[in-house]
Amino acid sequence: MRILLTNDDGIHAEGLASLERIARTLSDDVWVVAPEQDQSGYAHSLSISEPLRLRKIGEKHFAVRGTPTDCVIMGVKKILPAAPDLILSGVNSGANIADDVTYSGTVAGAMEGALLGVRSIALSQAYSYLGEDRVVPYETTEALAPALLKKLVAMQLPDGVLLNVNFPNCLPEEIAGTVVTSQGKLVHSLWVDERRDGRGLPYYWLRFGREPVEGKQGTDLHAMRNRLVSVTPLQLDLTAHEIRDQLTKALA
Repeated sequence: MRILLTNDDGIHAEGLASLERIARTLSDDVWVVAPEQDQSGYAHSLSISEPLRLRKIGEKHFAVRGTPTDCVIMGVKKILPAAPDLILSGVNSGANIADDVTYSGTVAGAMEGALLGVRSIALSQAYSYLGEDRVVPYETTEALAPALLKKLVAMQLPDGVLLNVNFPNCLPEEIAGTVVTSQGKLVHSLWVDERRDGRGLPYYWLRFGREPVEGKQGTDLHAMRNRLVSVTPLQLDLTAHEIRDQLTKALA
């Protein structure tokens, strides 16, 4: 099995090294094509107004000055000798659940893989802070992902479907199980933080402001709060099929 790895945290991210160790429990034919720099929050963006720069950093290891989507396209269409059998994106530093899925470059890497007809799975690890330092228990993903991936790879997926896997912020022995979930809903909004530079001119940071939510049972939010590994099937078809008839009647 040929496996292509990518991420949105960048080629030197700790989570990518963790993902490679996981992938090597499945196959010896592992390729890494990841962004040169952090591309978190770039979602499914594509670089079409500037060239892509490719840098080989080791055997089967490449950095692309571009987005996760660019990396998957470069890997499948240019770098690998043939299309991969599996694309793994991650391990992201932080969960990608609920509405965050729409912003996630990690999920976008798997999304592009699905568009190209390759089985694709995104993996993310929730974290906490110790003081000002982010503490990401990648050991949880590394302990649990190999066996889980073997099960997921063995099953057939419909065309246009990808899997979004999230690991809770706890030690491996504290995991309560694995559940199949739906995408939850966060109560949050982006807000604009205005600051001033050295010349007194304004500049701005987009920041998340969130309110606590319970998370309905069966959602990825509920799973994370209850120390359950969340496996969410996502699809490329964004059509709201349930209101098509309603729209047809309204436009008749």
